[in-house]
Amino acid sequence: MDLLVVGSGFFGLTIAERAAEAGRKVTVIDRRHHIGGNAYSENEPTTGIEVHRYGAHLFHTSNPSVWEYVNRFTTFTNYVHRVYSTHKGQVYALPVNLHTINQFFNAAYTPDEARALVKEQAGEFDVKTAANFEEKGIALVGRPLFEAFFAHYTAKQWQTSPEKLSGDIISRLPVRYNYDNRYFNDTWEGLPTDGYTAWIERMADHPNVDVKLNVDFFDESQPLNKKALVGQVPIVYTGPVDRYFDFAEGELAWRTLDFEEEVLNVGDFQGTSVMNYPDADVPYTRIHEFKHFHPERKDVYPDDKTVIMREFSRFATREDEPYYPVNSTDDRSGLLAYRELQKGEKDVFFGGRLGTYQYLDMHMAIGSALSMWNNQLNA
Repeated sequence: MDLLVVGSGFFGLTIAERAAEAGRKVTVIDRRHHIGGNAYSENEPTTGIEVHRYGAHLFHTSNPSVWEYVNRFTTFTNYVHRVYSTHKGQVYALPVNLHTINQFFNAAYTPDEARALVKEQAGEFDVKTAANFEEKGIALVGRPLFEAFFAHYTAKQWQTSPEKLSGDIISRLPVRYNYDNRYFNDTWEGLPTDGYTAWIERMADHPNVDVKLNVDFFDESQPLNKKALVGQVPIVYTGPVDRYFDFAEGELAWRTLDFEEEVLNVGDFQGTSVMNYPDADVPYTRIHEFKHFHPERKDVYPDDKTVIMREFSRFATREDEPYYPVNSTDDRSGLLAYRELQKGEKDVFFGGRLGTYQYLDMHMAIGSALSMWNNQLNA
């Protein structure tokens, strides 16, 4: 074994595939029963509808090298992601756009009029100097729209007061003064034609890659453990950074998700793939309806059944699968301390959303893995 990769998400598998292509013998371990991390998908057995097991995954990128790389393993559909939000009994389009503004204020503003209105309502904060999520959100869309669509949704999603969250989160949701309600602005967008698991399995399908599932890196009763291998072989670690150091500098805050899946005897439940629920009196953040991710499969999927999944967010405990770093102001000092500890770990490379404690979309994880391979591991 020339390299051990801990975790089989997109970051780990990209490293493994690149190393294998370079002639190195790579072992990939994952404590789950499947590869792919949170991007794993499988067909719901009674309907055959592909379900994203850990919440909706939408691929998009403007990075040519990432787009070229992922197309080695899959083609993509022409799916364009659009999100809607049910607020006080009405459905609005997100991100906030001219239609959202006009509907919300029961008006018919022109782009310039809407821009002037939002500018007036957003005047209490400046985008460039906004110190947190709340200030930046108000600076982007004004207080009325922020409180309707983002304040309570964010509190449910992150279990953290908006003023304690980084403003970087809301930069993902631009306000538009036209009727464009595409969720993403990237050059390329789509879903893997044969599903995420088929894509993931192709990345791992190399004679130099040995994948071992149900293997815990911290379980010293099996040979592929931290104590036995650190310093003996290069390791790419994509698990939670605080867990690697046995929480020596305290626990970082993570968010995890719970899901309620239901098969319904209707052809179409909500008419779209994702519906947000930003109001405080609704316990879940959104509902996914998976058949809408692949309209090209309409002749394969049943026309009298559908699969929905309600998504609930909460803080993760040590026993949970962490999904997203909360990255509040309280976490930053602990993260800096862990980064100092990383410097003392010989030939251990920390990557991915969990290993770096950064909010990374799939294309960002793949791009950072390619960068690590080119600049550090393949040197």
